[in-house]
Amino acid sequence: MSVPSAATPPSASPLDWDDPTDLANARRGRIGSLEPCVIKNAEGRVVWDNERWSFLAGDCPDTADPSLWRQGRLNSLHGLFEVVEGVYQIRGFDVSNMTVIEGRDGLVVVDPLISEECAAAALALYRRHRGDALPVAAVVYSHSHTDHFGGVRGVTTDADVAAGRVRIVAPDGFMEEAISENVVAGPAMLRRAQYMYGVGLPAAPDGAIGFGLGQGTSSGSVGLIPPTDLITRTGQELELGGVRLEFQLTPGTEAPAEMNVHLPGRRVLLVAENANHTLHNVLTLRGAQVRDASAWAGYLTETISLYADRSDVLIGSHHWPTWGRAELLTLLSEQRDAYAYLHDQSVRLMNQGLTGPEIAEELAEFPPQLAAAWHARGYYGSLSHNSKAVYQRYMGWFDGNPAHLWQHPPVEQAERYVAFMGGADAVVKKARDTIEAGDLRFAAEVLGHVVFAEPGHEEARELQADAFERLAYACENGTWRNFYLSGARDLRDHRGEDARGSGSGSGGGMAWGLPADQLFKALAVRLDGPRAAAHRLVMRWEFGTGEGGPADDAWTLLLANGVLTPIHGDAPAGERPSVTVRTELAALGGVLAGRTTLTEAGARIEGDASALALFFGLLQAPRRGFPIVTR
Repeated sequence: MSVPSAATPPSASPLDWDDPTDLANARRGRIGSLEPCVIKNAEGRVVWDNERWSFLAGDCPDTADPSLWRQGRLNSLHGLFEVVEGVYQIRGFDVSNMTVIEGRDGLVVVDPLISEECAAAALALYRRHRGDALPVAAVVYSHSHTDHFGGVRGVTTDADVAAGRVRIVAPDGFMEEAISENVVAGPAMLRRAQYMYGVGLPAAPDGAIGFGLGQGTSSGSVGLIPPTDLITRTGQELELGGVRLEFQLTPGTEAPAEMNVHLPGRRVLLVAENANHTLHNVLTLRGAQVRDASAWAGYLTETISLYADRSDVLIGSHHWPTWGRAELLTLLSEQRDAYAYLHDQSVRLMNQGLTGPEIAEELAEFPPQLAAAWHARGYYGSLSHNSKAVYQRYMGWFDGNPAHLWQHPPVEQAERYVAFMGGADAVVKKARDTIEAGDLRFAAEVLGHVVFAEPGHEEARELQADAFERLAYACENGTWRNFYLSGARDLRDHRGEDARGSGSGSGGGMAWGLPADQLFKALAVRLDGPRAAAHRLVMRWEFGTGEGGPADDAWTLLLANGVLTPIHGDAPAGERPSVTVRTELAALGGVLAGRTTLTEAGARIEGDASALALFFGLLQAPRRGFPIVTR
């Protein structure tokens, strides 16, 4: 399952522990860095601290898997690095890399990190060593995840983009997918992401040591400037800042909207997150759309065909580069084979009648060559949860067993299980015996029933926390480790209701600058349908109006049957708006982000203002903190 025992000595693994290639490549081309590598926001709050990983320079203890420890050490190397002449990466300033390409007339910035502050610090480091003669001419979002666009305002401004001085390039479908993940479903994903990324865990040998893809996520200001240019086909080329870029669309791979970028003049291929120095996720533990592992493998085959012979260096949105055509071909081929293997074998076993958990147990390890590849280890994704995701993509949540068709919800189920097993104290005693026998997985499961049935049972909480902790120390997968340790912390500290995350991924900062249809979609999923079903409202929204001027864009919002329906333009025949709101579109974004009110934003309201008050009263704010290991 790519979760070997932490006690397993390196000599017993299929990996070559004496291979210096990754360390040499991670250090190659380093020009300089922040010393110390700590980034603060305007108020002085630390939003990124790479120094907290300094302990990884030491020997791996018994509380960590040595392979994950090695990965964390490589990921924590930070600074400005020259890839080839004219192509630079800033690594270790966030979970992702920022790439800067020097053109004849300007800079092309690819993937400006999560936070504005981190992106600004990265660009400042570049300019400190390379000068400030070249302006930023373009920003490229390789895909629709926040760590590849959220810091855009750290490298450019809305005014420069609006004036045409800076172009924003993204793959087709970018805005729809970015909003779907980060605004519509963002609050629930953010809470789970706190576990996945170990938010709140101390950086320590018995705490967070990274999660394979990176070391942590920054907590600064997140924003989004919509694209000015969309890439709609593979082979499409653009000249940006005087440098030619060629694009390969790869939708439905690591993200629903994603693309690779080739620099023909530099013989550099940027593969976004389609190939990494870790096995990635077919379905992330924080939640997302299930990805198509078969399509992922197919696009990597296309990448090899299109670019392998025209590239000397492979770079990504995470991790360190791979130099050499033979070496990059090996990495791309083995990454392709990893996703193809887990897809094809999961489907084969599915068609033999196995369910997701059974498939995960059957596919315990990759074939020998893939198992020995450092870049295919399960630091971030795993064979176990990826194979379950393949099953879910084809078969959904239901495994076909009628006993699982209409189960009780967790608390009610837990109460019945605990009663069946003789009460909470009896279950705890049996669970303690189970832990002593070495079956931590089952002990953690049955103790979960006690904690859900009787949240105040301190012995059960402590014993489950101990089981989680011991499972964590054995994990090669960094996200599994973080989930286990975060659960243990919440059990011991009685956390959950007061949980708060970093600014990343919440969607609040992204609401500024969104198009109207996306803002209304975000409002629609906040509507309390059962309460709203008793009301019918028609509201007109006019955006982009000056004082007394005509509307640039008009929308009608129809609330009926507990559903909010946006209609571009006038109300349907027979419907008359009870209220009209004239404002700037950004004002509604500010309301959605919780940063202002319509009155504070200077909106003009005509008609029945109480209808507007009723509407906003029917919206339910996302719950930023909710319990996970307890109820």
